[in-house]
Amino acid sequence: MLSFLPHALRGALATLLLIINTLLCFSVLFPIAMVKLLPFPALQALCTRALIRIAEFWMLCNSGWMRLSGNTDWDVQGVSQLDYDGWYLVTSNHQSWVDILVLQHNLNRQMPMLKFFLKQELIWVPVIGICWWALDFPFMKRYSKAYLARHPEKAGQDVATTRRACEKFKTTPVAIFNFLEGTRLTPAKHAEQNSPFRYLLRPKSGGIAFVLDAMGSQLRSLVDVTIHYPDGSPTFWDLLSGRVRKVVMRCDLKPIPPEFLGRDYQNDSAFREAFQAWVNELWAEKDQQLERLHDQYPADQ
Repeated sequence: MLSFLPHALRGALATLLLIINTLLCFSVLFPIAMVKLLPFPALQALCTRALIRIAEFWMLCNSGWMRLSGNTDWDVQGVSQLDYDGWYLVTSNHQSWVDILVLQHNLNRQMPMLKFFLKQELIWVPVIGICWWALDFPFMKRYSKAYLARHPEKAGQDVATTRRACEKFKTTPVAIFNFLEGTRLTPAKHAEQNSPFRYLLRPKSGGIAFVLDAMGSQLRSLVDVTIHYPDGSPTFWDLLSGRVRKVVMRCDLKPIPPEFLGRDYQNDSAFREAFQAWVNELWAEKDQQLERLHDQYPADQ
């Protein structure tokens, strides 16, 4: 809509709108989050629904400045099969911080709000950290193998923390999201991993296995999202300044094998091997889909 303006000016305007949107929504969200601390389950449930509506409004406003600053061509398939009142495990390939805005733009109100597992340190991010806490985003403290070797008493706490976090999701429909690659794809990381996939890093299966252990009775479907940028992975500034020409997104709804629900990934080696094989098969299919998308949507088409 503002394509007649220079990209730098569009980016500055979009940044200002994002900041204003975040601060205004935070000013409404924070008092409700404080009320939610009161020990009354019915009131807490009401506050939870109100907080989710505020977050959905924030995402809607973000979609507004994205349309204002750019003229992105969205090629999205598979969203219509989703249910706003469903319970989903969601994953996607990860190329850029733009991925998160792409997911929110296309999935907002089409399914329950995406809940990301976050590093515990992120709770201290100004404003946004409090928002994540108020919205019941799970904060995780992960331990390295070296640390666990020195402190074996900490073993299993990842699973316990995941289970406690997921307890909050048992009364409200939820879409628990996990980037299986764990980090953004770059040529350097791809080479360092010696990844067997052409367009993906190696997937990490432990995170979603813990979720299925904690919430196996509720999560029955996997939403497998594939994102392709024909012009290459964009930066967040590219999105703000209206430089993202086209985004291709595919959503595939897949069943979660029942034999993978409620199992002990950490201590059951046979299950762990079978689960990793399933995840690797999903990733091989995604890699093939990305190859087709690269052929179908080449750069500058």
